[in-house]
Amino acid sequence: MDNKRKPKKGSQQEIKVRINDDIRYPEVRLLGPEGEQLGVMSSAKARQMALEQGLDLVEISDKASPPVCRVMNFDKYRYELKKKQQEAKKKQTVIETKEVKFRPKTEEHDLDFKIKNILKFVEKKSKVKITMQFRGREIVHAQTVGMEAIKKIADALREDCAILQEPTMEGRFMIMFVGPKP
Repeated sequence: MDNKRKPKKGSQQEIKVRINDDIRYPEVRLLGPEGEQLGVMSSAKARQMALEQGLDLVEISDKASPPVCRVMNFDKYRYELKKKQQEAKKKQTVIETKEVKFRPKTEEHDLDFKIKNILKFVEKKSKVKITMQFRGREIVHAQTVGMEAIKKIADALREDCAILQEPTMEGRFMIMFVGPKP
């Protein structure tokens, strides 16, 4: 059995634990392969016990006094940790943010078309960032024409979506966020 096994570099998340010869405490509290307490002993004796069983000595907690180590198969432990991480990754939901851009002079038909797209995104549980872009001198009309246009969009979406952030100005853009209703 190899005494200096380490996780491969570049793996998704390296497991940073000390094993076998890397454990250099004068005394450790030892747990057996089944989790039973084997008592406090020197780390050399604990390493020898693990070697006799064909297993590894793995540090569980370095914060305890004395540090806690366990006799186990490190490869199996690493494999089970990786499986747990994959299961956790499957269970988490990723909310995607889509962006739909408008101009203050966007025509009625184009506006309706973009509103339909926003509704499709919201049905798929995505958040939507609605951006009204002002070019050149259009910025002068941001609080009148621009606000009127974005309010029209908000009114069309109010029944099917939740407005997460009311329209705000950020430079030359008026931004509003909508998402699925809770």
